[in-house]
Amino acid sequence: MDVFSLNVLIFLPLAAAVLIALLPAARERLAAVVALWVGLVTLAAAVCLWGRLPATVDADGAAALVGRTDVSWIAVGERALVDGAAVLQHGFELRYHVGLDAISLPLVVLTALLVPLSVLCSLTAIRTRVREYYAWLMLLTAAMFGVFAARDLLLFYIFFEFTLVPLYFLIGIWGGEQRRYAASKFFIFTFVGSVVTFAGILYLAIRAAQIANSGVVSFDLVRLCTIAVSQLSLSEQSLLFFALFCGFAIKVPLFPLHTWLPLAHTEAPTAGSVLLAGILLKLGTYGFLRVALPAVPLGALEWAQVMAALAVIGIIYGALCCWVQSDVKKLVAYSSVSHLGFCMLGMFALTPLGLSGSMLYMINHGISTGALFLVVGMIYERYHTRDLEQIGGLARTMPVMAFFLVLFTLSSIGLPGLNGFVSEFTTLLAAFHSTTLGPWYGGLGAAGILLGAIYMLYAVGKLLFGPLKEPEHTPDLSQGLSRDLNAREILILTPLAVLVVYLGVWPRAVTDPLDPVLQTQILARFETQIRPDRTYVHAGLSTFGERDEHELEAGATGRHWLETGAENSDTGADAASDDSGPERRLRPGVAAGQNPVAQRGQATREARP
Repeated sequence: MDVFSLNVLIFLPLAAAVLIALLPAARERLAAVVALWVGLVTLAAAVCLWGRLPATVDADGAAALVGRTDVSWIAVGERALVDGAAVLQHGFELRYHVGLDAISLPLVVLTALLVPLSVLCSLTAIRTRVREYYAWLMLLTAAMFGVFAARDLLLFYIFFEFTLVPLYFLIGIWGGEQRRYAASKFFIFTFVGSVVTFAGILYLAIRAAQIANSGVVSFDLVRLCTIAVSQLSLSEQSLLFFALFCGFAIKVPLFPLHTWLPLAHTEAPTAGSVLLAGILLKLGTYGFLRVALPAVPLGALEWAQVMAALAVIGIIYGALCCWVQSDVKKLVAYSSVSHLGFCMLGMFALTPLGLSGSMLYMINHGISTGALFLVVGMIYERYHTRDLEQIGGLARTMPVMAFFLVLFTLSSIGLPGLNGFVSEFTTLLAAFHSTTLGPWYGGLGAAGILLGAIYMLYAVGKLLFGPLKEPEHTPDLSQGLSRDLNAREILILTPLAVLVVYLGVWPRAVTDPLDPVLQTQILARFETQIRPDRTYVHAGLSTFGERDEHELEAGATGRHWLETGAENSDTGADAASDDSGPERRLRPGVAAGQNPVAQRGQATREARP
């Protein structure tokens, strides 16, 4: 049943896109109905999968996979007969390998929730080329599910890149006045970065095949990560991290690669902005969490302070840019630059609390910011303007809208008791206590929270309170559209409002199944990769050791490396030991019970002038 549900998430929207595209031109209403039903079915499937998520994992995370499917898809190269079957000996293989765990499943559920809400908000907003619109929306839905489900790195990249195409058309056809420029800028930015990432993926796969003495280039994510952790040098890991950075950081977007985002958000239709902020920006942060950190932890450690610095700059810069915006939609867009900076700051604190807080921030940002874009779209649908100089005092005429807008704004700025507070607090606390970063990063991030609260409350106060200001000509209101939110719009916003409160009170719904997976699949790799069999150079410090020849035999999967790290993840002693003999030998300067990654970061700071 789990396998069926997961494949429904990917293939049902694909089938719906084809069906909608083939509908007669006169059946535009049917296209919306089909898209809505597909969204509801995928939501039901995602909720069922969430209920099946195991609470425990084994050393390689296999027990945590829900709905796992692993079949050969494309295999090119020389084959040989083995026991009567043609087996690939030399070439490359792409497998349809999908499965969900506690890292990907929350994002899948969020996607499944936002898609039907996006369809509902489009019922009155989209009035031209309706069939094409819903067909592209369904294709985008399938691609987003595919990214989160993929366990083959090349399959991940295919879905990752495929999201560009439908979003390009959604912005370029149904966007605002500058829609073509916004769509082109978005596509070029993200595509160029992704090309560099693709080169890094190819290098990683080919290099892993060489290390394993295998003639078949495979893209299995767990296998590639395990071999990369145990066998790639510091320089190789650093270069690979940069290659992955180019594609993922643009998608986040991380300062200074954010310049495509405000225009894309402003020009996109409401549903496009909701999915862009709620899901598509998370593809970048998810890429770092799923691929970059597990595969090249040394590279991530080398880049951690650079990443944190860019994150902090983005937090402050995004907040300051919001201060000068009169367009409410552009203000929310720049707030995403600031909020995703918190997400990256927590992630590159490289602590259990930071990774957990970063993942929780992805979910909460998707809920709160997606909801804000929905409310802004509802206002625009009535007044055809988002300019704070032209509209104001709307709480008098739209009290229901004002309630939802205030709730989602307070969530966005991190009011205690709402979902945004928990994720902001945990990411900042992780930055303060991280031996990789330090308190300065946390302090600057806290200043960003203050700036964010000021600009958001000022904008909401101007929009909702004070003298009533409305454009002189409001055709939609004169044609019978209710001034305040109608039943359909309340139905759209209510699930998000419930989640804002629920995750503010009980964030453990996400973090409890998440924490053991983060420990096993990411943190254990950081604890196992600093060993006495490597030479590392960092900030003028060197650690030398002799290499064990038998550590990873040709063709081995390297599972032993992962298991030893998982067994000792609480102390980190095994990560600093040499397990080539029956008695483990600690590296000089690393005491038992200490995390070598943390100690290395501390030593680095002490060595600075």
